[in-house]
Formats: sequence, structure tokens, C-alpha cells
Amino acid sequence: MKEGHDTQNACSILLAIAAAVLYALSSPISKLLLRDGDIPPTMLAGLLYIGAGAGMLIIYLISRLLKRKPNEQSVGRGDLRYIIAMVALDIAAPILLMLGLSSAAAANVSLLNNFEIVATSLIALVVFKEAISKRLWAAIALVTAASALLSFEDTSSLTFSWGSLLVIGACICWGVENNCTRRLSSKDPMQIVIIKGFCSGTGSVAISLCVGERIGNGGAVPIALLLGFAAYGLSIFCYIYAQRRLGAAKTSAYYAVAPFIGAMLSFIIFKEMPSVKFLITLAIMAAGVYFASFDGKRAADADAT
Repeated sequence: MKEGHDTQNACSILLAIAAAVLYALSSPISKLLLRDGDIPPTMLAGLLYIGAGAGMLIIYLISRLLKRKPNEQSVGRGDLRYIIAMVALDIAAPILLMLGLSSAAAANVSLLNNFEIVATSLIALVVFKEAISKRLWAAIALVTAASALLSFEDTSSLTFSWGSLLVIGACICWGVENNCTRRLSSKDPMQIVIIKGFCSGTGSVAISLCVGERIGNGGAVPIALLLGFAAYGLSIFCYIYAQRRLGAAKTSAYYAVAPFIGAMLSFIIFKEMPSVKFLITLAIMAAGVYFASFDGKRAADADAT
């Protein structure tokens, strides 16, 4: 019996790490598509989400053909306000992220994604009155300090990098969205990803066309859709199923490696050496993520007892 339990836990841990690795692909590959001018930022944001929704829809249809009915609650009318907020924020966040990637280094953007921890925690405190432990406050302080350091383009003249500030804006949007999605956590995760993907993706593409963006290389579109399916759709899918076995806190601890994997991939792909400022920031950010993860582990252990 214990062996079966350990096997299930091991599979869930692998799912959580797989979710992190899949999401880590987003920043460096998106940066490649933006750098080569194949797809403009807002259009790319839309295609990534459409790829996520389309991929999940295919999996859903296959499961129905195989007559595997998931034992899940469907999204209902009572969830409408959270769905609308989730979709609107999922339109804004990727657009801000892609615009930030256009001018910021992919490795910096990967690390700045950790600011989502800060945004999610503070919004949960202010809006939903959730308690924040001393360790989580320490994590918030460290991640905020590291994010501020990464955001300075020139520390001598205190000039901010607009690209980094746009990424932080995206993290704030995702922080609000995380709190909205939490209210839908009992519903079918596949349905949630499909709704997020098609609604948010269509909205971003519509905005892109309205502002006059056009695709420079049609051959890059399938790459963007596949990236969206892997980095957004499949990643969320793995994350949710890992969360059901491990719990939210422990899953978040494993998922926290995603920005660091993204940063390493960026250095490999773009063949760049990290600066001294980046290495200092990396150390501060890692300490912040450690405190956040350790706090989550303690919360999960308390829930188990």
C-alpha cells in the first residue's frame, strides 16, 4: 500500500517538474520569434493562448471518443464573473510579457517571472484577507528587491528598463488572475484551459489586428501554436493534476524552478554570459523562492496533520 502511495507521489512530483520545464520554454523561444520579426508581440501573445486552447480541445475530444468521461465539475453560470476576469487578465498579461521581451533580455524576463509570487500573495492578503507568514514576507521582500535590481537599466543614473517594468506589469496581472482562477479550482481543469486559451487568445489577436500588426513569416505560426500548447496548455494541465495529489503549496515549490530553467535556456540559446548584476540578482531571487517554497511546505505539512 505504501509503495503505491510513494509511486503516486513520485508521478505527481514528475508532473510538477514537467509543468515547470514546459513553461520555461516560453521566454527564450518567444524571444527568438520576436527577435527575428516573425510575429509581432500582441499577435504572438494571442497565438500562444490559442495553441494552448486548441491542444487541450484535441485532448478533450480524443478522451470523449475513447469514452473516458472525466469525473469533474463543469464550469457553470455562477462562475461567470471569475471567468470574465480571468480572460481579461489573460489577454493583458501575455501582451505585456511579449512587449517586455521585445526589449529585455530573455534571461532577465525568466527571473522576473518570480514577481508573480509577490503579486499573488499581496493580492490574496489585501483583497481576500489571507494570512501571510513571516517567511513569506521575507520571500516577498527578497523577490521584490531582486526584481527592482533587474529593472534598473543603469544603476548609476537610476534609469529603469521599460521592458522589465512591462514584465512586472504582466506578473501583477497574473497575480490577480491566480486569485480569480483559485475560485475555479474545483472545476474541470481541461475546460478552464480551453476557455482561457480560445477566449484570451482571440481577444489578443483581435487587438493585434486593430493596432495594425501583421505576421512577417507565416511559417512561424505553427511554432507559436505548438509553443503555446506546451508552455501554456500542457504546463497548466500537468500543474493542476500535480496539485491534486501534492497540494497547492508543495506543487508551487516544485514549479518555482521554472524561471531558473528559463534563464539557463536563454543563456544556452542566445550564447550570452551572465553579468555580475544578473548573478547577484539570481542569488537574491533564489533565496526568496526558497523562503516561499519552504513556507509552502510547512503549510502543506500542517494541512496533512
